[in-house]
Amino acid sequence: MVLAMTTYAELSSVATRLDELVGRVTEIADRLAVDERDQVGPELFEVERTLRTASRRLKRVLDR
Repeated sequence: MVLAMTTYAELSSVATRLDELVGRVTEIADRLAVDERDQVGPELFEVERTLRTASRRLKRVLDR
């Protein structure tokens, strides 16, 4: 599958933003994980894993 240049550029931009989001979510989860009473931290780590999976899949599409 060959992507049009504009489509590739758009998806590449999305991939970059997705990586930035992963970093932001990780930072927040790390801060919240310090407080063992906080239940949000573990949930955010699950969000992080899901975002990382999405990022890898999108990069595979771009590499085709």
